[in-house]
Amino acid sequence: MKTRVLVVEDEPGLGDGLIRVLEEEGYAPRLAEDGASAQALATEHDPELVILDLNIPPPTGLELLRRWRAKGRQMPVLILTARDRLEDRVAGLDLGADDYLTKPFSFGELLARVRTLLRRGGHNLVTRLEAGPVRMDRAAQRVEVAGTPVRLPSKEFALLEYLLLRKGEVVSRADISEHVWDANFDSMSNLVDVTVYRLRKRLEQAGSGSLIHTIKGTGYRLEEAAS
Repeated sequence: MKTRVLVVEDEPGLGDGLIRVLEEEGYAPRLAEDGASAQALATEHDPELVILDLNIPPPTGLELLRRWRAKGRQMPVLILTARDRLEDRVAGLDLGADDYLTKPFSFGELLARVRTLLRRGGHNLVTRLEAGPVRMDRAAQRVEVAGTPVRLPSKEFALLEYLLLRKGEVVSRADISEHVWDANFDSMSNLVDVTVYRLRKRLEQAGSGSLIHTIKGTGYRLEEAAS
């Protein structure tokens, strides 16, 4: 039986795109374009996972999440937020959301988050990641090296987040391109290598030591501690 997914998104192009991608991956998605429809479909469809845009016609995404959790609904919820709406992201996590993605995002990254949430059943979001002196607060989108804040461009932040989540593992350029850009990105271009180089240089200049290592012919690995 296909996994039931409720998509709550009021941007027609994005909502339709999410439905198409989920169907192609073998899920059974339903789309709600406002809070009232989402509330009805959540009862009728009994979703096993919800992808929830917070900025929708009322009731808002935060209100829906509050109601579901108050009623004991424990399906994993992946919230979608604008990059500059930190307070909404924090509020969503406080209300019981399981993970979040900031817009714009790649469908590849969204599908990876969906698989992870379904596998673990939600409610285990790791909001703080670290390796050596590097600390990341995912909810606040803040990075520190040895206690000093380091500002990262959005792609470098997404790259560091992915490497921290896969700490100790070798990740290929194709893996990185799918999760940081999207599945259609040309992984043979040098943009991945350039972004890794810039991130590594920025972190090392801040005092991280050598954490990101190139694995010749394969990809990259982020180590637990600097070498």
